[in-house]
Amino acid sequence: MKLIKKIESNLWLQYFVGIGSILIISFICFLFSDIIGYHVVALVLLLAVSILAMFLNTLPIVTVAILSALMWNFMFIQPKATFNITTPQDALLFLMYFVIAVINAVFTSRLRKLEAVARQRKERENTLHLYNTLLNSLSHELKTPISTIIGAVDTLKMSSENILEVNKKELYDELELAGNRLHRQVNNLLSMSRLESDFLKLQLDWYDIQEIIHTVIKNNKSSSHRVIFSALEVFPLFRVDGTLLEQAINNILHNAHEYTPEGTTIIITTGMTQAGFRIEIKDTGPGFPEDKIDQVFDKFYRLPNSVTGGTGLGLSISKGFVKAHNGTISLKNIPSGGAKFSIEIPAEKATLINTEDE
Repeated sequence: MKLIKKIESNLWLQYFVGIGSILIISFICFLFSDIIGYHVVALVLLLAVSILAMFLNTLPIVTVAILSALMWNFMFIQPKATFNITTPQDALLFLMYFVIAVINAVFTSRLRKLEAVARQRKERENTLHLYNTLLNSLSHELKTPISTIIGAVDTLKMSSENILEVNKKELYDELELAGNRLHRQVNNLLSMSRLESDFLKLQLDWYDIQEIIHTVIKNNKSSSHRVIFSALEVFPLFRVDGTLLEQAINNILHNAHEYTPEGTTIIITTGMTQAGFRIEIKDTGPGFPEDKIDQVFDKFYRLPNSVTGGTGLGLSISKGFVKAHNGTISLKNIPSGGAKFSIEIPAEKATLINTEDE
């Protein structure tokens, strides 16, 4: 693909590739001309011109088409090694070949340009749709916590002395929730920006994966959900980007809190694989619609009838951060009920050393 893009962006390279291909094909056909005949050679050269037209611009491909006609005349039509044509039948064949080769080259090149324009238009439409979706989501996701913060601050400023301590605590809790919500959305936007710009560079270091999970659970405390983490007694350190991994797990756990009913149990387990480690996050909620599972990790995608709010970026970012580690993330429904996210990341493992008390 890189070679094709390089050819398409360099006009002189197009001339070189096109002319060189026709010369090589003509020479190979010449070696077998007594076996295949000059009529078959014409079809071979037309096929070569058609294939080259998929990658070359109009002027280079027209040049190649004209060259192929001249090469066919010079090397294969009697008398060979001349541009003379002695019979009316061969003259008519040459004229037909010339016209077909040039028209085929021009039409194929024009068609390729039209397809490129249509593809760019489609990409612009998709981009516009994605950003409209993002802006619509942000209009709620940012406006709501900002309004909450402004309202709570105004209340505290206007009647701080007359507010009961219980009510003050409620206002402070609202401020904390709104601030965390804003912080989460800003983090998601910054993370998506890094993923889209291909500017993401892993900051690898030795981390305790289970400690990262404990931190995520602590940051996602909820009175309406029960989180169970079955930590292993012996689990080595792994060389990963702890910040990215923490956010990937955090987005999955937050998604479980937001989109499963109250009383849902979330179970997190870890394990070692041959190449690294595995993290599984299961819940006892209703699961995902089977026909929507493949779209869950798409940018800005939100399930139909989802709760109000959310930008649809969280799981997409989780997938991006896992892929940045050359890992995989998958989702499937559990037959008994609920859903299971599985993360597998290949990572360098620290050697465990057993010591005995002396």
